[in-house]
Amino acid sequence: GNGSVSLRAEVPGCVHTALLCRGLIQDPYYRFNDVMYRWISLDNWTYSRTFKTPFDVRKWQKVNLVFEGVDTVAQILLNNVTVGRTDNMFNRYSFDITSVIQEVNFVEVRFLSAVSYAAEQSRCHKAHSIPPACPPPVQKGECHVNFIRKEQCSFSWDWGPSFPTQGIWKDVRIEAYNHYHLIYFSLTPFFVKSAQQWCLEVESIFDVVSSKPVAGLVTVNIPKLKTQQTFSVRLQPGEGSIVLHVNINKVRSSAVEAWWPNGHGKQTGYNMTTTFMMEEGCQIEKFSKVYFRTVELVQEPIPGSPGLSFYFRLNGRPIFIKGSNWIPADSFQDRVTSDTLRLLLKSAADANMNALRVWGGGVYEQDEFYDICDEIGIMIWQDFMFACALYPTDQNYLESVRAEVSHQVRRLKSHPSIILWSGNNENEAALASNWFSIPYADIGVYIKDYVTLYVKNIREIVLTEDKSRPFVASSPTNGLESVKQGWLSQNPYDTHYGDTHFYDYKSDCWNWTVYPKTRFASEYGFQSWPSFSTIEKVSSPEDWSYTSNFSLHRQHHEGGNIQMLQEIGRHFKLPQSPDPVKQFKDMIYLTQVMQAQCIKTETEFYRFSQSEIINGEGHTMGALYWQLNDIWQAPSWASLEYGGKWKLLHYFAQNFFAPLLPVAFEDKGVLHIYGVSDLHVDHRLTLRVIVHTWSSLEPVCTLATEGVTVKAQSAVPIYKESISDLLERCRSCTRKSCVITFCLVGEDGLQSPTNHYFLSSLKDAVGLEKAHLSASVSQQDDIYVFVLQTTAIAPFVSLDVGSIKGRFSDNGFLMTEKKKMVVFYPWEPTSVEELESSLILTSLLDVV
Repeated sequence: GNGSVSLRAEVPGCVHTALLCRGLIQDPYYRFNDVMYRWISLDNWTYSRTFKTPFDVRKWQKVNLVFEGVDTVAQILLNNVTVGRTDNMFNRYSFDITSVIQEVNFVEVRFLSAVSYAAEQSRCHKAHSIPPACPPPVQKGECHVNFIRKEQCSFSWDWGPSFPTQGIWKDVRIEAYNHYHLIYFSLTPFFVKSAQQWCLEVESIFDVVSSKPVAGLVTVNIPKLKTQQTFSVRLQPGEGSIVLHVNINKVRSSAVEAWWPNGHGKQTGYNMTTTFMMEEGCQIEKFSKVYFRTVELVQEPIPGSPGLSFYFRLNGRPIFIKGSNWIPADSFQDRVTSDTLRLLLKSAADANMNALRVWGGGVYEQDEFYDICDEIGIMIWQDFMFACALYPTDQNYLESVRAEVSHQVRRLKSHPSIILWSGNNENEAALASNWFSIPYADIGVYIKDYVTLYVKNIREIVLTEDKSRPFVASSPTNGLESVKQGWLSQNPYDTHYGDTHFYDYKSDCWNWTVYPKTRFASEYGFQSWPSFSTIEKVSSPEDWSYTSNFSLHRQHHEGGNIQMLQEIGRHFKLPQSPDPVKQFKDMIYLTQVMQAQCIKTETEFYRFSQSEIINGEGHTMGALYWQLNDIWQAPSWASLEYGGKWKLLHYFAQNFFAPLLPVAFEDKGVLHIYGVSDLHVDHRLTLRVIVHTWSSLEPVCTLATEGVTVKAQSAVPIYKESISDLLERCRSCTRKSCVITFCLVGEDGLQSPTNHYFLSSLKDAVGLEKAHLSASVSQQDDIYVFVLQTTAIAPFVSLDVGSIKGRFSDNGFLMTEKKKMVVFYPWEPTSVEELESSLILTSLLDVV
């Protein structure tokens, strides 16, 4: 802003990536650079350029300068005339430049530091304070992020750095038109039960610049459904919308293939052409893909349980939601390419997930994100961008939010993948549990603000713009019960209603009884460290210890590194290697083992609770762990590291989210095994239960129970035996010397993953010997086959090929057979030699 630095930049882009590209700064993620480069976001920056207008200005009635996204506070000048201002990263801005544009133009976007703007807004807010003022010191962040409509985690979070970017983060264009112009176009399918047919609502929003109405014809054509309809329309001057109803007749409707989530059917879409032929102006042709699906959020009484259910029905079928929570994939949004998105989303689908929650402290994702979800069957729980804070409700702020919400709903509502709008993340809970210590006398003001923002503004717009999907005001919430209590329930974490978030780092995570038997688990998790190969890229050798300044600096969750140690210490021996780097690598491995095993236990608990009510609790119909992905290289709750590498948790997720899974748990000395199924039909299967002593690859005893019925889309008990009977039956067994593995096998190759159940902590295991592991690698077409051999039972066998991009078919497994074949799917070209020289094999007893 003061002219002291000047450089070329890319648009879309931001100041940080421009400086990095020109070599003026190092990698912002390297070591302590997040703090070193704080000055960048405290300065004001200006983007400018000269351009020639590629058309004759005099021939057009209206010319607009359109910004799809400006981050965030800026003044826009064209030829030294201020044409507009921006203050909301999530809004689309269109400025009328008809009278300002010339043949050669000079455009400027003068940014104001988001940090100083937020502080100024907070200072000017005289009415009452809006907490929290600042993030906890451990996050090394900036203050008053709730006063600016910008990605909330860009001022820091408990898993991410503070990089309050400035820049033009989405496309910019000039639009010139006569008569009329199409601004938004959306498709919403409805199934009309009475007529047993699909109806498609086609909504078009126009800007009409003629002084009198524009008349004409609109033709909608869906060739595959042999459906074509023509409508005559009149567009009134100004901005307005037309809604067309395309009925797909009964015969064609019965042939429509619905859109299904991953694991439940196909994601069929139909090509559709919409042609606008108006008497004035040019013809507009819109090509789109239309998907047919219905969604309901069911909240009904449950026999034998107080409260209400909370589950999603798609196309009339109840679906158990399996997945995780999505955060921004980078601090610098211009680095998030469609390849980045595809890799992360494909990894979610490959781990048998069918849903992700786009969390409210990030951004409304780019179009491509939702396109990929539509294509691969990932359902989206979409938060509005408000998180863990209270927010102002003055007129200017509300107007900005209203524009944001209406833009985002219009932009996104045609996507079948989006199944729910949710007002905010944890703000109902923040008020109900009084996180910010608001005096009792003042709480009324904040409740009024809450209802004003999320109910009277956001909800009202959502219901007007989109009648095709459910809306909840917050997460966690008690759903209809929260509504009944004036949108603010006494306890939003109540297991009998709505969804819950649950975190507990003090209890034993292997003990399923500590977890809430909730209707829907929308957040829960444990931290771990990313692989050494990921950390290595942003650190130097002096950082490679669990207690280094770097390790503390990267941990943004208070006490996080110690919590991981305590959780590991319950069940595993802590690493004692005299070599600090070996000890660091051992710690990383153990944090990943611990995280995977904890979330496995918790997720299996949610899955086996779906069909039962115990003491009034149960019918759990969703498990979304926190979190899927990482914003940088640091310890976090993620299962995918920055760059996309799978942690052990993600490999475990592939199994604990499998469509067919036997799950074991212990209750009062009795071992129970449930058959969990997402399949649409019942299956008669064989349950195989195998017991090994830790000291031998030969099983001590094998039990095959045939004719076990695993019911469609439910969790049913299929086996129980007291532990003492089991140990006696397998003679040479004690809790400490034996381990149980089990799987379900059916006809025609139907098989569940092999699951395991530990009868004691592994630090107490008797007879466990250090295994000698070896692997041979060979190439078959585009994939690589690793044949593993072991000399002894090996728990948590990890294959790591460093920085070679790709994933294995299985990892972190309990190896109870001499030989195992694992496939490596590369994401970039590699070779047998490269894989062999990079491979590190680790199992539990390699930790010393």
